[in-house]
Amino acid sequence: MARRRASFLKRGEGVEINMAPLIDMVFILLIFFLVTTSFVKEAGVDVERPVAATAQPKKGNIMVAVTHEGQIFIENREVDIRSVRALMERFRAENPEASVVILADRRSQTGLVIQVLDQCRLAGIKEVSIAAARPQEG
Repeated sequence: MARRRASFLKRGEGVEINMAPLIDMVFILLIFFLVTTSFVKEAGVDVERPVAATAQPKKGNIMVAVTHEGQIFIENREVDIRSVRALMERFRAENPEASVVILADRRSQTGLVIQVLDQCRLAGIKEVSIAAARPQEG
Protein backbone atom coordinates (compact mmCIF):
# COMPACT_ATOMS: atom_id res chain seq x y z
CA MET A 1 0.00 0.00 0.00
CA ALA A 2 2.85 2.39 0.88
CA ARG A 3 4.62 1.40 -2.34
CA ARG A 4 1.48 2.19 -4.36
CA ARG A 5 1.15 5.62 -2.69
CA ALA A 6 4.83 6.44 -3.31
CA SER A 7 4.59 5.47 -6.97
CA PHE A 8 1.39 7.51 -7.27
CA LEU A 9 3.12 10.63 -5.95
CA LYS A 10 6.24 10.09 -8.08
CA ARG A 11 4.24 10.19 -11.27
CA GLY A 12 3.28 13.80 -10.46
CA GLU A 13 -0.44 13.17 -10.30
CA GLY A 14 -2.04 15.05 -7.44
CA VAL A 15 -5.14 14.27 -5.47
CA GLU A 16 -8.22 16.05 -6.78
CA ILE A 17 -11.05 17.22 -4.58
CA ASN A 18 -14.49 17.01 -6.13
CA MET A 19 -16.21 20.37 -5.50
CA ALA A 20 -19.65 19.39 -6.80
CA PRO A 21 -20.96 17.96 -3.49
CA LEU A 22 -19.69 21.03 -1.62
CA ILE A 23 -21.45 23.39 -4.02
CA ASP A 24 -24.63 21.32 -3.76
CA MET A 25 -24.56 21.60 0.03
CA VAL A 26 -24.07 25.38 -0.11
CA PHE A 27 -27.08 25.75 -2.40
CA ILE A 28 -29.21 23.50 -0.18
CA LEU A 29 -28.29 25.63 2.86
CA LEU A 30 -29.06 28.81 0.94
CA ILE A 31 -32.49 27.51 -0.08
CA PHE A 32 -33.17 26.39 3.50
CA PHE A 33 -32.39 29.84 4.92
CA LEU A 34 -34.44 31.62 2.27
CA VAL A 35 -37.46 29.42 2.91
CA THR A 36 -37.32 29.69 6.70
CA THR A 37 -36.62 33.43 6.90
CA SER A 38 -39.55 35.72 7.53
CA PHE A 39 -39.33 39.11 5.94
CA VAL A 40 -40.77 42.22 7.58
CA LYS A 41 -42.70 44.56 5.34
CA GLU A 42 -41.93 48.09 6.54
CA ALA A 43 -44.41 50.94 6.51
CA GLY A 44 -41.99 53.44 4.98
CA VAL A 45 -42.76 56.57 7.03
CA ASP A 46 -41.77 57.77 10.49
CA VAL A 47 -44.56 58.43 12.94
CA GLU A 48 -44.56 59.80 16.47
CA ARG A 49 -45.97 56.91 18.46
CA PRO A 50 -48.08 57.51 21.56
CA VAL A 51 -46.53 56.69 24.93
CA ALA A 52 -47.92 53.81 27.02
CA ALA A 53 -46.55 52.56 30.34
CA THR A 54 -47.62 48.99 29.51
CA ALA A 55 -46.06 48.89 26.01
CA GLN A 56 -44.32 45.59 25.27
CA PRO A 57 -41.91 44.66 22.47
CA LYS A 58 -43.69 42.97 19.59
CA LYS A 59 -42.66 41.91 16.12
CA GLY A 60 -44.93 41.94 13.13
CA ASN A 61 -44.49 40.81 9.56
CA ILE A 62 -46.40 43.76 8.13
CA MET A 63 -46.16 47.37 9.29
CA VAL A 64 -48.97 49.80 8.50
CA ALA A 65 -48.35 53.48 9.29
CA VAL A 66 -51.10 56.05 9.85
CA THR A 67 -49.88 59.65 9.89
CA HIS A 68 -51.47 62.61 11.65
CA GLU A 69 -52.49 63.94 8.23
CA GLY A 70 -54.62 60.84 7.57
CA GLN A 71 -52.23 59.11 5.17
CA ILE A 72 -51.78 55.32 5.26
CA PHE A 73 -48.44 53.81 4.24
CA ILE A 74 -47.67 50.15 3.51
CA GLU A 75 -44.33 49.06 2.00
CA ASN A 76 -43.04 52.60 1.37
CA ARG A 77 -46.08 53.70 -0.58
CA GLU A 78 -49.23 55.57 0.29
CA VAL A 79 -52.44 53.56 -0.02
CA ASP A 80 -56.12 54.39 0.27
CA ILE A 81 -58.23 52.93 3.09
CA ARG A 82 -60.25 51.02 0.46
CA SER A 83 -57.17 49.08 -0.70
CA VAL A 84 -55.92 48.06 2.77
CA ARG A 85 -58.10 44.95 2.94
CA ALA A 86 -57.00 43.69 -0.49
CA LEU A 87 -53.32 44.22 0.37
CA MET A 88 -53.73 42.43 3.70
CA GLU A 89 -55.46 39.50 1.98
CA ARG A 90 -52.53 39.26 -0.44
CA PHE A 91 -50.02 39.36 2.44
CA ARG A 92 -51.99 36.71 4.31
CA ALA A 93 -52.00 34.49 1.21
CA GLU A 94 -48.20 34.77 1.12
CA ASN A 95 -47.86 34.12 4.85
CA PRO A 96 -50.92 32.65 6.64
CA GLU A 97 -49.34 33.27 10.07
CA ALA A 98 -48.69 36.96 9.29
CA SER A 99 -49.17 39.53 12.01
CA VAL A 100 -49.75 43.25 11.54
CA VAL A 101 -48.46 46.14 13.63
CA ILE A 102 -50.22 49.47 13.10
CA LEU A 103 -47.89 52.41 13.65
CA ALA A 104 -50.34 55.22 14.36
CA ASP A 105 -49.10 58.74 14.98
CA ARG A 106 -50.19 60.05 18.39
CA ARG A 107 -52.05 62.89 16.64
CA SER A 108 -53.78 60.66 14.06
CA GLN A 109 -57.53 60.32 13.94
CA THR A 110 -58.80 57.44 16.03
CA GLY A 111 -61.52 56.68 13.49
CA LEU A 112 -59.00 56.11 10.71
CA VAL A 113 -56.85 53.86 12.91
CA ILE A 114 -59.93 51.80 13.80
CA GLN A 115 -60.84 51.52 10.10
CA VAL A 116 -57.32 50.21 9.31
CA LEU A 117 -57.58 47.74 12.21
CA ASP A 118 -60.99 46.61 10.97
CA GLN A 119 -59.78 46.15 7.39
CA CYS A 120 -56.88 44.00 8.62
CA ARG A 121 -59.21 41.80 10.65
CA LEU A 122 -61.71 41.53 7.77
CA ALA A 123 -58.82 40.32 5.60
CA GLY A 124 -58.41 37.40 8.00
CA ILE A 125 -55.33 38.51 9.91
CA LYS A 126 -55.72 37.21 13.44
CA GLU A 127 -52.92 39.09 15.18
CA VAL A 128 -53.20 42.87 14.83
CA SER A 129 -51.45 45.23 17.26
CA ILE A 130 -51.08 48.97 17.65
CA ALA A 131 -47.57 50.20 18.37
CA ALA A 132 -46.76 52.45 21.32
CA ALA A 133 -43.54 53.79 22.78
CA ARG A 134 -42.41 53.24 26.34
CA PRO A 135 -42.11 56.34 28.53
CA GLN A 136 -38.61 57.79 28.92
CA GLU A 137 -37.12 57.02 32.31
CA GLY A 138 -35.20 59.65 34.17
